[in-house]
Amino acid sequence: MKGSILIYDKQKNVYYSNDFDWASTGKLPASTFKVTNSIIGLETGVIEDENIIFKWNGEKRALKNWEQDLTLRDAFHFSCVPCFQDIAKSIGEKRMNNYLNKLNYGNMYVDTTNIDSFWLIGSSNISQFQQIDFLDRFYLSKLDISAHTENIMRRLMIIEGNKDYKLSGKTGWSNTNGIDNGWFI
Repeated sequence: MKGSILIYDKQKNVYYSNDFDWASTGKLPASTFKVTNSIIGLETGVIEDENIIFKWNGEKRALKNWEQDLTLRDAFHFSCVPCFQDIAKSIGEKRMNNYLNKLNYGNMYVDTTNIDSFWLIGSSNISQFQQIDFLDRFYLSKLDISAHTENIMRRLMIIEGNKDYKLSGKTGWSNTNGIDNGWFI
């Protein structure tokens, strides 16, 4: 197995890694893009809030837990690819590119032929350093997004927590040319 872990200590402004070269190399963002896709969906009005319902059309899907009506919260946590493909198609190529530039999110290559898959297959990429930069700007409220969107995303990204801690993030997985790439941001 090849890969790296990149940890950023914000207080010390120091990065720790087992492989800085790997951490600098762009990879497909896979389902970690659901964070950005959700932000853009909320900002453009394609998504109103985390309670929006994605109606299942009854077709068989890759995962059983995708075969039901899902709220944005459930779609995000179940990583429902078809739900987020619908969001991307509703956003459209022009608005998607405008927001990706505005948010300074990685190196995404979006056109009309890949609007529903550019984060899963193709030449789009983001490095671990870029992911951390994006999340750092998000958590410092330095992205040019509404408070409404920011508050929803902060709630949506919570994986677990209690009175002592909160773990927020998103997983992702892609396979290109037989090479698996997993993420946890």
